[in-house]
Amino acid sequence: GRARAEDRARWVDHGQGKEPPSPWHHGRDEACREFRRVVESRPEDWQAVVSAFERIPKPSRREFGLMIVYYAKRGDKHHARATFENMRARGIEPNAFVFTSLVHAYAVARDMRGALSCVEEMKAEGIELTIVTYSILISGFGKINDAQSADNLFKEAKTNLGDLNGIIYSNIIHAHCQSGNMDRAEELVREMEEDGIDAPIDAYHSMMHGYTIIQDEKKCLIVFERLKECCFTPSIISYGCLINLYVKIGKVAKAIAISKEMESYGIKHNNKTYSMLISGFIHLHDFTNAFRIFEEMLKSGLQPDRAIYNLLIEAFCKMGNMDRAIRILEKMQKERMQPSNRAFRPIIEGFAVAGDMKRALDILDLMRRSGCAPTVMTYNALIHGLIRKNQVERAVSVLNKMYIAGITPNEHTYTIIMRGYAATGDIAKAFEYFTKIKEGGLKLDVYIYETLLRACCKSGRMQSALAVTREMSSQKISRNTFVYNILIDGWARRGDVWEAADLMKQMKEDGVPPNIHTYTSYINACCKAGDMQRAQTVIDEMADVGLKPNLKTYTTLIKGWARASLPDRALKCFEEMKLAGLKPDEAAYHCLVTSLLSRATVMEGSTYTGILSVCREMFENDLTVDMRTAVHWSKWLHKIEMTGGALTEALQRIFPPDWNSFEVLGEVSDSVSTGDSDYSSDSDFSDGDENQDADDN
Repeated sequence: GRARAEDRARWVDHGQGKEPPSPWHHGRDEACREFRRVVESRPEDWQAVVSAFERIPKPSRREFGLMIVYYAKRGDKHHARATFENMRARGIEPNAFVFTSLVHAYAVARDMRGALSCVEEMKAEGIELTIVTYSILISGFGKINDAQSADNLFKEAKTNLGDLNGIIYSNIIHAHCQSGNMDRAEELVREMEEDGIDAPIDAYHSMMHGYTIIQDEKKCLIVFERLKECCFTPSIISYGCLINLYVKIGKVAKAIAISKEMESYGIKHNNKTYSMLISGFIHLHDFTNAFRIFEEMLKSGLQPDRAIYNLLIEAFCKMGNMDRAIRILEKMQKERMQPSNRAFRPIIEGFAVAGDMKRALDILDLMRRSGCAPTVMTYNALIHGLIRKNQVERAVSVLNKMYIAGITPNEHTYTIIMRGYAATGDIAKAFEYFTKIKEGGLKLDVYIYETLLRACCKSGRMQSALAVTREMSSQKISRNTFVYNILIDGWARRGDVWEAADLMKQMKEDGVPPNIHTYTSYINACCKAGDMQRAQTVIDEMADVGLKPNLKTYTTLIKGWARASLPDRALKCFEEMKLAGLKPDEAAYHCLVTSLLSRATVMEGSTYTGILSVCREMFENDLTVDMRTAVHWSKWLHKIEMTGGALTEALQRIFPPDWNSFEVLGEVSDSVSTGDSDYSSDSDFSDGDENQDADDN
């Protein structure tokens, strides 16, 4: 300012102006303007931006700062640091803006240790942290789910700066919401309101996202209504949070309703909202509607991005259509989209599930050739596919290949292996890998303990299961619904209704809500103990909490009535199941027919009629039993109708096609003579719930 004032004074006094700028200065100014124009108009073309910067003869602090900001937005911490050091080498001292931009580069790259080292450099040079610096640091820690460090920085900013703005509050709220710490997030919202700071719309979106993570539908809707009360117009992000909420809790129909409401207000879908809906239908294995949403997206003029293609690959892999999945992968490469681990993982897992290890390993090699290095998650997908096919030993061999490739297994890797041994009831091997997790210093979470408990319960080692729950308590890991389900199912296998009842009581005291699998396992315990009156009471209790029995629940009840030698009640339960709109499966038919046949020697008219009715229904639905079941039923049939009759004719219509062959008849005679009838496991009706719990996990 003084220099300009002196120039102005010389002009007035002597009529002499400033020395006209030289051609070099003109060229430099033009190069600076061109650089700023390229940064603003073509930020995606990094080569053009770098070339424009290099054409500046002598960049000033402003140009260096803009270049560091550009690298920071891309998360390119290495080039940002190189530009920063280049500026210093030219004798230009960095200011708070340049340092903050460098911190931003490390934060976007999720290297918070590097960001903190930049902060130390700032303090060493006597430059104080600004509110923008604190805000960037808090946002960076929020992205890596380190809410504690973000909170410490927030308190430091409040102490050093005093007055804070809505942006820094929004970032700290987002950090806690990302970690699912909604109590602290609500406390910060109240604190912000007490300080007279108006919450930006981003704060509302963060709260909605947090409630989506913990799946609290009620509070998420309250925040959405509050957003509208505060005169904010819901944006596509607001509606996207609601769509994401309903997709995550499995209410895809409500997500579709929200999307239609959004469209009615003139807000068009983007790729993100379409991907949420597609993901929701894929999770429900409703592939028809998933592809319908994809077609709608194409009709709207949007082009698939990498996330959409990844979802399509996942859908085709779940359908078992691996060739289509590979074609989608090839299409991505033709469109110059670099496939990520997310694209390769489901294909590798799909081939592993199909037992085609050669093609799974070929895809792994293709992944390496495409420049995408396999990660521990890639190998986890391969191991998971083998475990699903009960090929535990081959999964362990893949674990050895990980060591050779220099990839260290994580806790999820060992958990998947433990799950394989748990399914076979090999408790010793499950505990061996649990020990490896502890010795490796890996994080123990509730999923690891769930797998260990499943191994204990599967092998009938309930005392070991209780020891595991005690260790969970010592590690301060709370029991969730799945843990209680596993324990109740374990006692149900042993028919110990009293232990199961105690767990139900403890579950309610701990505030853990029982789900349909919990009640089904408890009913199974009652049925095994022959306490059908208690089982009926549990059904009434389910109605009180708004839960309806599913197919597995009814099947368990039918088996219970059969064990109690009350086929009429089993038949009545079967009719109630159909009235509830549920379609019986083979397990339900098997239980019912077995219970009716077991009492047919002292049959009444309703029992005989019931067998004929059920057999006719099975025939109309094109259901046939396997040879083992046919052999089992034939023993009862020989006692009822030695010379054949209507019942024999009805049953033989649903027997296997080769039932009447000479070899089969020989096997039937042998089986009848040995009297081996108890071929089904007592836990047949609880395994399904156990597997369902694992899938939900």
